[in-house]
Amino acid sequence: MPLIRSLFRLLPFILLFLVGWYVWRHVNDSFFGADDKQPEVIVNHNTILTTVEELGRMELVRFNFKDVVEYEKEVSRWIPNSKVMLIVTGEAVGCVDFTKLTEQDIHFQGDSLVQISLPEPEVCYYKIDHNKSKVFSKENTYFQDADLVQESYRYAEANVKEAAINSGILQQTKVNAEKVLKPMLEEITGRKVVLVPQHRIQNPEMPKKR
Repeated sequence: MPLIRSLFRLLPFILLFLVGWYVWRHVNDSFFGADDKQPEVIVNHNTILTTVEELGRMELVRFNFKDVVEYEKEVSRWIPNSKVMLIVTGEAVGCVDFTKLTEQDIHFQGDSLVQISLPEPEVCYYKIDHNKSKVFSKENTYFQDADLVQESYRYAEANVKEAAINSGILQQTKVNAEKVLKPMLEEITGRKVVLVPQHRIQNPEMPKKR
């Protein structure tokens, strides 16, 4: 019985120790944070849909360019011209816009042939990769560095489109359209497919429009 009496005497101290330990852990986690507890992050979104666009362009070829552009601008007849030299990396992409395709552009001839008049190939976009381009030098900018660099980049970007057209991007787009589309359409229709430029349908069975 003395042992039981001793336990009863110690019980309040044991409970007091447990309560103190629990309170210490709770306060420690609340004020100092547990090691494995991640900070709370609150993110609010207010996304608004502004425009829905119908996309029908099939990209068929990409031309990549590197160019050294020297942009010179006359400021006055009395002082030297401003010059900016760029090392430019750009690209242009050729595509066919299928939103321009209509029912009148598809002609079935018998059971074995279908003739499709494709829209003309076009340069669907062209751009400068500013991460891979840089200003090589500037001369006589007369505190107009930012404006001259911006102007020179605009000129370089327009030149990417012109260079792509001169390099035959439209013709290559047409060739790639033939390679990509013809087998796919023949598999779908089970017929021989003839692709021709839009407005140039050659079909003797169809009367000419007046």
